[in-house]
Amino acid sequence: MSEVSEVELWGRLIKPLEREGILYDGRVREAMLRVPRYLFVPKEYKKYAHVDEPLPIPAGQTVSAPHMVAIMLQLADLRPGMNVLEIGTGSGWNAALIAELVKTDVYTIERISELVEFARRNLERAGYSDRVHVIPGDGTKGFPPKAPYDRILVTAGAPDIPKPLVEQLKPGGKLLIPVGSYHLWQDLLEVFKLPDGLVKVKNHGGVAFVPLIGEYGWKG
Repeated sequence: MSEVSEVELWGRLIKPLEREGILYDGRVREAMLRVPRYLFVPKEYKKYAHVDEPLPIPAGQTVSAPHMVAIMLQLADLRPGMNVLEIGTGSGWNAALIAELVKTDVYTIERISELVEFARRNLERAGYSDRVHVIPGDGTKGFPPKAPYDRILVTAGAPDIPKPLVEQLKPGGKLLIPVGSYHLWQDLLEVFKLPDGLVKVKNHGGVAFVPLIGEYGWKG
């Protein structure tokens, strides 16, 4: 009996996410098929890349479970040409998926230098280094040089919604961010910036992310 390829295993993960109603957007489905997680994890964890769980990456961090990535990308409602900022590059996988959906440059901030290099290597190997710009720094401050943004996606849990991120959203734009406790559960918040500059927040329920460290996040 021949071994099952990484591509086949990855495809097998996508199907149950669709059956369970987690993955319902065809564009996100196609992006996830084109940008598999096994290209973005350390060698020793590649054999687990198709398992729907978070996996370890360097510096004690994790790459999110595929179902969580699908949920956030679908809520973001990313469209070609959108200006998107990601906070928390990690492995680079989510940023590559964003680039696949918006078809243009993506800016992503990572505070841990080891992960900056890890993500850049992964993105180069996967063919996204020309479109995904990994910026070292404090993501809670956003990235003013390329603001305002149509979408901001935060992949770490904050104690509150960082004010600079809201300020850097376009009117009509939105921010997705987990907000709650340091090491336990957070709530996934969808923050809409209204045309008059006020915000509206929708709570999508419990999630678990690593802490968002920075001036407007946790203090380390």
